[in-house]
Amino acid sequence: MAESHFLDEPGEPSPADPLAPLAPLGPLGPEAVAVAVAVPVMRAQTRWHLLLRRPTFGVGGGILLFWVVCAIFGHLFAPDNPLAQQLLSANAAPSGSHWFGTDPLGRDVLSRVIVGARDILVITPLATVLGTILGTALGLAMGYFGGAIDLIAGRLVEAVLALPAVIIAFLFIVALGPSTTTLIIVIGLIFTPLIARTVRAAVLTERNLDYLSSARLLGEKPGRIMFGEILPNVMPAILVEFTVRLGYAVFAVATLSFLGFGVQPPTPDWGADIAANYSGLLAGYWWQTLFPALAIASLVTSVNLITDSIEQVLNA
Repeated sequence: MAESHFLDEPGEPSPADPLAPLAPLGPLGPEAVAVAVAVPVMRAQTRWHLLLRRPTFGVGGGILLFWVVCAIFGHLFAPDNPLAQQLLSANAAPSGSHWFGTDPLGRDVLSRVIVGARDILVITPLATVLGTILGTALGLAMGYFGGAIDLIAGRLVEAVLALPAVIIAFLFIVALGPSTTTLIIVIGLIFTPLIARTVRAAVLTERNLDYLSSARLLGEKPGRIMFGEILPNVMPAILVEFTVRLGYAVFAVATLSFLGFGVQPPTPDWGADIAANYSGLLAGYWWQTLFPALAIASLVTSVNLITDSIEQVLNA
């Protein structure tokens, strides 16, 4: 039988054939792009749902929301004018006409507590935001560049942290004068080295990872790498640090006002009202100090509950 010399027609290579050429990798299709975008969105939504389910977050958020409403609309539903003096009603105990009693000048304590939330809820977020921005920028630079920048900035941070925060605040306030702007600047600068230290530690764990090596090989500039590549990955640590410092800012503002370097009388302020009336405890006028103190405690507790919930969800 004659041997056939016909050549087999080329067909599609079998997927199992090891010699089969690989299909060229083309651009991602719309389905792949949608999946790549949806994954981080789904993770964020899952974390948000977990956060909303936590009872501590609900309690803390409810208390904080109450004080935010008081800060914005408190002057509308305060029972009396917080600045109005009624000497005939001075040192009146809590009653139906004055639920939280009155102070030595006859001013309604409840009204002063409600309206007093305004300044503290303006100063504390702005000061914390300022400290977070400056501290994040400084911590990114220290952690990414290292070397002389880390050494010099680290020594300055240690020198600032070695001094009592109250002493630093006193120096700035005496130089600039007590005002809302001064308090925001002073507290923000005090928080800057604390936040920078936390951000630096987070950056050090990211600095030698593969994605940063790839970014350097692609020729990306340091600023783009720090704020475009590293910052999103250390954002959870920054968020937790922000909420922690927010609680400390409440104490800082109240302490400075108590010592006479914060919000000045007769403006309603929790710390200043405690300072003006705490001597009345010996005379039995406990309500003049108790209710502003409870307001401070409730606000700090709400921030701490929110902080704990956020930290637990991010670490889950």
